[in-house]
Amino acid sequence: MKSSHMVVVLDGQSLPVADVVRLADGVARPVPGTEAMKRVEDSWHAARELAASGRVYGRSTGVGANRSEAVPSEAAADHGLRLLRSHAGAIGATLPAREVRAMLAVRANQLLAGGAGLRPTVVTALCEALESGAYPVVNEYGSVGTGDIAALSQVGLALAGEQPWLGSGTPPEAQPLDNNDALALISSNALTLGQAALALDELRRLITATQVVGALSLLAVDGSYEAYAEPVHAARPHPGSYAVAATMRRLLGAPERPTPPLGRIQDPYGFRCLPQIHGPAQDAADLLERTLAVEINAAAENPLICPEDMSAYHHGGFYLSQLGLALDHFRLAVTQTARLSTSRLSALNEPAFTRLRPFLADGEPGSSGVMILEYAAGAALGDLSALSAPASLGHAVLSRGVEEQASFASLAARQALRAGDAYRHVVGCELVGAVRALRQRDLRPDPQLPVGRAFALADGALDSDQVDRPLTDDVTAAAALLDQFTDL
Repeated sequence: MKSSHMVVVLDGQSLPVADVVRLADGVARPVPGTEAMKRVEDSWHAARELAASGRVYGRSTGVGANRSEAVPSEAAADHGLRLLRSHAGAIGATLPAREVRAMLAVRANQLLAGGAGLRPTVVTALCEALESGAYPVVNEYGSVGTGDIAALSQVGLALAGEQPWLGSGTPPEAQPLDNNDALALISSNALTLGQAALALDELRRLITATQVVGALSLLAVDGSYEAYAEPVHAARPHPGSYAVAATMRRLLGAPERPTPPLGRIQDPYGFRCLPQIHGPAQDAADLLERTLAVEINAAAENPLICPEDMSAYHHGGFYLSQLGLALDHFRLAVTQTARLSTSRLSALNEPAFTRLRPFLADGEPGSSGVMILEYAAGAALGDLSALSAPASLGHAVLSRGVEEQASFASLAARQALRAGDAYRHVVGCELVGAVRALRQRDLRPDPQLPVGRAFALADGALDSDQVDRPLTDDVTAAAALLDQFTDL
């Protein structure tokens, strides 16, 4: 584990996406809040009393289509472990530590909301695992957006000492999970939420970096600042578009009312419509973050244990319709911004915009320059387009027809995670082209401006040799630079 001094207090009520990412990355350590642990304790006592005196789903009954089958009290102790063993059937690739840790962070915080009726030592064990760096084996496939029960059952068996832990840290002490713990632990979408938080963090940062790259491209083609003028966006005040236009003015050092250019009256859409296309992506990111904030801090377990009125409420709060739709919306918006990047790359290859040789080639006859980058970016954009297909259109009928709908938010989260690499390479291609065009025109943006600092970073990192040669390493280096652009 990385050494860290930052403490994240888990209170079941206010954990933000940013802290889920920090816990996943091991740069912060979790501490359960005192009042939150009291809620967990009260909920646990209430749940055991309710299960002992009446029918409570998953505690004194089976689950799914077995919901009406009673579990005799003499079999109750073994029922929990049998439930975990039978449901720990996730398949596919083993997930990386970062995604598993995000899941552990989300689940620990949700349990601290106080509605699960789970023994308090499980929360402590999850926090110990996050602090030490130990994490359970979790496989990729097992959820359709109505609960990550397969992945969380794998976590449960690791907590019970029946499955191995990975990582260099010391695993937590084995937990005596029984019928009052098993369903309470796995009745959650913590893996989907953790993956969605990681994807949102990466893609939001990349979208921000893309605006910096777009500003460099604008300078390379003598583009106009008019499209970012404050009056334009005040007249059509969508929050995201208004904010993006203000960001572009700040990056470029442009006034709120830029002077019209002497050359072209209007730029191509890749420059002129940047606020109108990046704005919806920013709005979609905000909506997704608000949705995640609710879910990460929700007591959504079924049944919900309420010590206040000694009730166990059976419900459908585990169904992730809001999150699935927000993820679908976000991926579609992200893909539009990547498509705009390929449009700007095409403009950089066009002498009518740059007053340079076609494809930013050197002086040798017939040189191809960065021609191939349009093809490479188009290929990566094709992956992005496929990943933006709405997962919420999926359908499943499960457990003998009792569970006849599925949100497929789990698929939407995986698609969002996979989108980051393709997106990064699309924009990396544009950055290589923009820097080459600025170099060929001997344009050096003001180093006091964010766009100037971005150029200095790229100019120092990217190969200056402009002869025809493979550009794979150039794009790889440019794609890596985007993380630094985010903070400009």
